[in-house]
Amino acid sequence: MNQPIQHKSAGHAIVETLESHGVKRVYVIPGESYLDVLDGLHDSSIETVVCRHEGGAAYMAEADGKLLDVPGVAMVTRGPGAANAHVGLHTAWQDSTAMVLFVGLIPFEHREKEAFQEFDPKQWFESGAKRVMVLDHPNRASEIVAEAMFAASAGRPGPVVVGLPEDVIKEIVDTPIHPQIPVATGGMTVTDWKSLRDSLLESERPLFVTGGNDWTDEAARELTKWLEEHSLPAAVEWRCEGIVPFDSPSYVGPLGYGRPNFSNGLMEDTDLIVFVGTVPGDVITSGFTGRQNWNQRNFIVTIDTSLRGRSGPISHQITAKPVSFVRDLVRMDLPMRDSWRDWTEGLRKSQEEWSALPPAEPSEGQAKMATLMANLVERLPEDAMITFGAGEHTNWAHRYFPTRQYASMISARNGSMGYSIPSAVAASLNYPGRVVVSIAGDGEFLMNGQELATAAQYGATPLVIVMDNQEYGTIRTHQESDYPGRVSGTQLKNPDFAKFAEAFGGVGIRVEKDADVPAAVEKALATVTEDKKFALIHLIVEQRIKAF
Repeated sequence: MNQPIQHKSAGHAIVETLESHGVKRVYVIPGESYLDVLDGLHDSSIETVVCRHEGGAAYMAEADGKLLDVPGVAMVTRGPGAANAHVGLHTAWQDSTAMVLFVGLIPFEHREKEAFQEFDPKQWFESGAKRVMVLDHPNRASEIVAEAMFAASAGRPGPVVVGLPEDVIKEIVDTPIHPQIPVATGGMTVTDWKSLRDSLLESERPLFVTGGNDWTDEAARELTKWLEEHSLPAAVEWRCEGIVPFDSPSYVGPLGYGRPNFSNGLMEDTDLIVFVGTVPGDVITSGFTGRQNWNQRNFIVTIDTSLRGRSGPISHQITAKPVSFVRDLVRMDLPMRDSWRDWTEGLRKSQEEWSALPPAEPSEGQAKMATLMANLVERLPEDAMITFGAGEHTNWAHRYFPTRQYASMISARNGSMGYSIPSAVAASLNYPGRVVVSIAGDGEFLMNGQELATAAQYGATPLVIVMDNQEYGTIRTHQESDYPGRVSGTQLKNPDFAKFAEAFGGVGIRVEKDADVPAAVEKALATVTEDKKFALIHLIVEQRIKAF
């Protein structure tokens, strides 16, 4: 059916096209370069979330891409605004997250004159985006948006940049709204199905490794059920916990930085790995050193035919997104194998021992992260979510946080600091009925901690834990290893983060003694669940040396 033709500005057509694609929320830092799009949002059903920094807006959109079945959307202005948003693009690129960044540009007629805040979006972004498009013809406004949303989701998901010249988006257009372009999801061929089945039947110690963001909760549940029915184990890519639930008898732990000791040899001990939604990349293979023998068998399930980021042997690639692969896999009925059950139970026992909570009873002296996690986890509802950025503080979440469904852990696999608070805001806005916990280090927190103002403005209610050891801890650890006794450039002097939270309209709780941890956790949870305000626990933990 032909779409009705309406006379509207190109900027308004952009907004209507986003609406037709199911976009519910956009994250913006306003700029005069795209005022007509902002005007279109005024009467739109799309919620406009005004952020405090372009990096925060981009991170929130990237988190939306992980949480939802449509790409996350951010809007920023030209030059400095675009530069600040680049960090979110890099995260989306390395994490394979569907995201569209709209960037206001100088007027078309001012191009190539070194106009105020002029830059070339293609030269800036093409090395780290799936596509970079510039709207040079107003009648193509809706088409360009539809193409951008498609490109972000098709194949291996990723970021797309759309440049919007200030004068072009004000032009009146008479073209219909472009329909949504369907995304191919692939699936198993008969040959794929038989090859995988035969390889599984020949294997004594098979292992599934899940990862990526291209899942649905239903697909994750279907895979978990099938694995459990066949007593097959599943590990998970770094920072992707929750695809197979934390407490599933088939879940055997994370593969990545901070992985449990028992999993160090897992990549070599297994005689078959099926990677689903991810590839054996840098982190999984410990710097491209593990699983490199081409006599080993690896099945890789990904829609990306280029297998970008993979290393080591490939026995067979199945070109499919996880949803289609799982749809076909669950039709595969395999005989029960004692060797599979024994292998899985042994791995599961090691995982349970590693993730067993430390004592909840406080000890004497300085506050401890172990005590906080023990008191927090036992009070969490079943559907609690966790977000975090980068740093040693994240290991506490990897080890102890109970991820029981898909999209219950939202993090940055490119190791991007400053991600914790923006992603927590996005998660809380998308799931207002769920408890969203965010763990930040003191170094990371101040990179985007100002987005607590956004949380307060729009009613987001995350529970933020700032682990304060007065240093950039991860870098300090590397420094001690490579340059022992020569601490340089890693120490911090911090403000009172609890007062910081209070200033933004939340509840701040400063904790220095371990004995005060249980009460702080109880108060913070009551704040976010009953009072519907965000809460922040400023946990002062021990530092390895006295910094000041």
